[in-house]
Amino acid sequence: MGRLRHTTGPRVDYLPFQDPQIPIQFPGLTGDEFETAVHLILPDGTAHIGAGAVFRALASNPDEHWLLDLYEHSAAFASASEAGYRLVARNRTFFSAATRVLWGRQVKPPTHHLVRWLFLRALGIVYLIAFLSLWTQITGLVGHRGIAPAENLMRFASGQAAANHAGLERYHLFPTLCWFSASDSFLEFQCAAGTALAVLVIIGLAQAPCLFLLWLIYLSLTTVGGVFLGFQWDSLLLETGFMAVFLAPLQLLPQPPWREADPSRIVLWLLRWLLFRLLFESGMAKLAVKDPAWSSLTALKFHFETQPLPAWTGWYAHQLPTPVLKTATLLALGIELAIPFLIFLPRRPRLLAATLTAGLQALILLTGNCGFLNWLTLALCLPLLDDAAIRSFLPIRWQGGPARQSPAPPPRLHWPLPATLALAAVVASTSMIQFFALARITLRHPDPAFAIYRWVAPLRSFNSYGLFASMTTNRQEIIIEGSDDGVKWAAYEFRSKPGNPERCPGWTAAHQPRLEWQLWFAALGTCQQNPWFIQFSTRLLQGSPEVLALLKYNPFPSAPPRFIRAELYDYKFNTHAAQSQTGCWWQRKRRGIYLPPLSLPPGQTAPG
Repeated sequence: MGRLRHTTGPRVDYLPFQDPQIPIQFPGLTGDEFETAVHLILPDGTAHIGAGAVFRALASNPDEHWLLDLYEHSAAFASASEAGYRLVARNRTFFSAATRVLWGRQVKPPTHHLVRWLFLRALGIVYLIAFLSLWTQITGLVGHRGIAPAENLMRFASGQAAANHAGLERYHLFPTLCWFSASDSFLEFQCAAGTALAVLVIIGLAQAPCLFLLWLIYLSLTTVGGVFLGFQWDSLLLETGFMAVFLAPLQLLPQPPWREADPSRIVLWLLRWLLFRLLFESGMAKLAVKDPAWSSLTALKFHFETQPLPAWTGWYAHQLPTPVLKTATLLALGIELAIPFLIFLPRRPRLLAATLTAGLQALILLTGNCGFLNWLTLALCLPLLDDAAIRSFLPIRWQGGPARQSPAPPPRLHWPLPATLALAAVVASTSMIQFFALARITLRHPDPAFAIYRWVAPLRSFNSYGLFASMTTNRQEIIIEGSDDGVKWAAYEFRSKPGNPERCPGWTAAHQPRLEWQLWFAALGTCQQNPWFIQFSTRLLQGSPEVLALLKYNPFPSAPPRFIRAELYDYKFNTHAAQSQTGCWWQRKRRGIYLPPLSLPPGQTAPG
């Protein structure tokens, strides 16, 4: 009843059925009738009972009139509503207890102004991290003298478009601002613009247009970034960022969160659905590949050692007893496969889902280097909360501050319902196709759904996920060496990738060294399967300053070497005892040649 009273406000007066004035005011009704069902008495004396009374009371609030419309125009909905009302009325004690368990003491309809305020700023911080991290690497990765120059890719895309007479369609199939220019300065300009826009989102200035531009620029860079910007968290950032455009308030200047227009419930639920898909699809992928490391609960026995960029905290976690690691593996699988379903339940289970998911992400953050993935997942936990939950963590002097304010009429600037419904339709159709494909269920999908799926695919903003589906059980590392004479070789060192066994594993926080990540994937295959690695080796022979800036140590500071080779090693964490005795965090064993000695043709010494 408290939720009903809050929704209708002063438009409806409420009296308990025990009130002694009721028989005097309404002599035609008995106390027994009031005790069995809610009655709504209109000014003209007309009485409505049960579900019909509830819907008519709600209709006094214009935003809730749709329920009464449905009740009056759908006999099936009206019958089901009355049957449900009678079931609840006959079992008030049970349903009252269930309500306390599922919703707690929060009887008012939830608001999400503070939730949106925090979520958008958290997303702005993730964007800021992503652009700053990429800015330090962009020219070395895809610049003119980088490993895989964007200008080469743009020339290829332009040629393909001309051959296929694509016209304007080229911009849809290959969505990037680098159609204007693929120069180093323009690549850096995009990173700088993304950084500035992220700061504006954090401040609260023009959040909706800034978020759209952030999405557009990040899409532009991922399109030309190739393998270096093809990680699942890049796709996750694009999808989250695109949805956030429709969640953001439309006013240009920052305001207190409670003075902004209500956030779209549809977009809030789309963000919750995104978190569900991220977690559940990752769990489903682990089951689908039938990896024995997951089925035997031994995944964490290997994970800390074989993850792309191990951290020193992961070295300590690797030393934990096997039963502890197996229990942690089981809990991680449970959080991915079972906990996501709590997202669709009432308030308290949803808060539990947010807490457990955030706890898992925090543990991953503390023991590994996954870039901004875990920070973005933590941000996606915020839409599971409501303002009441957030206020409980605020200082006492701030608690209820917004609630005590006399509510001012919210601004009318908000996204129109057709826009958010269209977004929901695209998400629903693409999610359906992706989910059934992951579950290996063969169904004939409606042609419009496939048409939508194909059209949005180049935008990289409606994705499926399957993080860490297969567990690598042996760590292989590519050690790159140079030589001036082909006899004496010196190794290049990276900032975060394992190399010298005596060097302690690093911790990169939210920064992602993208070349080093890609070298981890390259070690799982051959150099022929990774043509970018040949390009990388060529840049080392040419002494490209932009590429060398991606490394920690260049053993040839005066001039590039005449030869480059790469050898493959098996790496394993040392034990506590061995590390204390030898000072080595790793033990390694040579496996063989990854890239035979490579040299440049005579006269080719400068990057080009």
